[in-house]
Amino acid sequence: MFTVTVRDHMMVAHSLRGEVFGPAQRLHGATYVVDATFSGPELGPDGILVDIGRAGEVLREVLGGLTYRNLDDEPGLAGTNTTTEVLAKVVADRLAARVAELGDARRLQVTLHESHVAWAGYERAL
Repeated sequence: MFTVTVRDHMMVAHSLRGEVFGPAQRLHGATYVVDATFSGPELGPDGILVDIGRAGEVLREVLGGLTYRNLDDEPGLAGTNTTTEVLAKVVADRLAARVAELGDARRLQVTLHESHVAWAGYERAL
């Protein structure tokens, strides 16, 4: 299986509902380092799985739709507990919608790093 990973970051504001979140129930900021890993069993005729430069651009564009926003106010996310896991799925689904621009990957895994010791992700077929 071949893999290509690109990385960027996003900064958001949000609040989380539920006692389990303690002080994170209040509005707070979060900065995530975001990895998007594309995988597939075969390379295309040019010897690549996806165009790595274009993959980085598309990831930046997808994250740009979330960065510097209060996610509590975003129409598509309002009322959603925007946990790290949920945001990983949101990013993965938005990237998947644009995968035809990149190459011939079959799977996508998105990982959001909250810090150097904690992260969460979502993996899906393409």
